[in-house]
Amino acid sequence: MALSMGIIGLPNVGKSTTFNALTKAQNAQAANYPFCTIEPNKAIVAVPDKRLDALAAIVKPKRIQSSTIEFVDIAGLVKGASKGEGLGNKFLANIRETAAVLHVVRCFDNDDIVHVAAHPDPKTDIEVIEIELIFSDLEQLERKMERMAKLARTDKKLATTLEMADSLKKHFEQYKPAISFAWPDELLKNEFYNEMRFITAKKVIFLANVDEDGLAQDNEYVKQLKELAAERNCEVVKVCARLEEEMVGMEEAERQEFLESMGVEESGLEQVIHKSFKALGLMAYFTAGVQEVRAWTIEQGWTAPQAAGVIHTDFERGFIRAEVISYDNYIKYNGESGARNAGVLEVKGKTYVMNDGDVVHFLFNV
Repeated sequence: MALSMGIIGLPNVGKSTTFNALTKAQNAQAANYPFCTIEPNKAIVAVPDKRLDALAAIVKPKRIQSSTIEFVDIAGLVKGASKGEGLGNKFLANIRETAAVLHVVRCFDNDDIVHVAAHPDPKTDIEVIEIELIFSDLEQLERKMERMAKLARTDKKLATTLEMADSLKKHFEQYKPAISFAWPDELLKNEFYNEMRFITAKKVIFLANVDEDGLAQDNEYVKQLKELAAERNCEVVKVCARLEEEMVGMEEAERQEFLESMGVEESGLEQVIHKSFKALGLMAYFTAGVQEVRAWTIEQGWTAPQAAGVIHTDFERGFIRAEVISYDNYIKYNGESGARNAGVLEVKGKTYVMNDGDVVHFLFNV
């Protein structure tokens, strides 16, 4: 399971530079002009997890496999994108396919890098993007309502849905996103979300792209962004995208020394990856054997049979039980044998809800 994060923002805010650093390869063209990324660049990115290394130190497997997230670098949006400005319709369709959004906001001044306005202004820059996304959702909703109105003449059950859609339309017309709409019916909400895939219903993480001076302490742009994000209940990660891209070529020891000199344990982009994983409602459990130590991606709240099905559908279909050791106990007792002898290996049935970091062995029969 690798759900996707769409990287969005105005032109020349650092999206492609961020993407290059995220993927540890120069896969996206980064240039000092708008729309240098015409087709969306996609890459599967490993989720850094030090727990895998700790498990591998005990098991000594032949290989290690991380959880992953797909990042999609989408070309810059401009005012009027929902009406086709700057090839906007094509790019808005790309965003609709992602599960959540990483909104890159420029938080530095540099006369050598063109900005679509006179100078960066986080609040205004974000509003430009948000309004275009709302307009795109509104246009899609209006097309849906036209079709429903025709069907409602013969199918009276659609009246409730149409009434709800009209309320949502008014919500959009007030420049409010789908995520803040008070849905009157949870079932209808889910059906509508699944079908319409509203862009403004997606969770958002703001990435404050700063220069090197902005890393040490928040500049005024970052302060504005954090204030706005708090109002929207969104996460903010501060990153110097250019510096992160340069770090890609460093040896691990050099990279760690550099991070320590900055007083941090993980880079800004590692924070982005971890927060994206959380924003998507994902977590990982582990399998540990001599062939492989692996992190398996599942959704929070999944039961043991559902988690087993990620390995193979037969595991879910023929699920018998799961032998579960918490990550902390696995490390504390130096592996499965020690955990079993200490009595901390637990046998779980079909109703067991998985915890992040569970080390599991599934038993099944088909």
